[in-house]
Amino acid sequence: MNGTLNKVMLIGHLGDDVKMHYFDGGNCIGRFQLATNEVYINKSTNEKITSTEWHNLVVRNKAAEICEKYLSKGDKIYVEGRIKSRQWQAEDGTTKYTTEIQVTEFTFLTTKKETVNQKSNQEAEPAKNANFDAPNEGLPINDLPF
Repeated sequence: MNGTLNKVMLIGHLGDDVKMHYFDGGNCIGRFQLATNEVYINKSTNEKITSTEWHNLVVRNKAAEICEKYLSKGDKIYVEGRIKSRQWQAEDGTTKYTTEIQVTEFTFLTTKKETVNQKSNQEAEPAKNANFDAPNEGLPINDLPF
């Protein structure tokens, strides 16, 4: 090990849908912003303050395609990655700088598509395979049901 570490772990909500960019050769990247919040109480005013930090995330190739397919604005996601700074020339000739999180791992925590599907399934079949009247029916009284 060379004695350095560049690792980021974030849990937050997408600020917009994933924007895809495709390249020659079949490679692609997806970009989106992630919002993380810090909530604290201002000691002098006793006011609850919410501070939002925005992070620019980049996912590559198959991971980008998965994110594009399943994620949308507002979804909650856990990501791991590393910080990468880069610069480029804008069309007007000025040099632009940005800092991004290069995502290496991610886990979907909630997605709107998942939430909508769960709500519609619950409304259609509110108690499928559930028996609330007689949970121990057919079991001896001292037996545990698991």
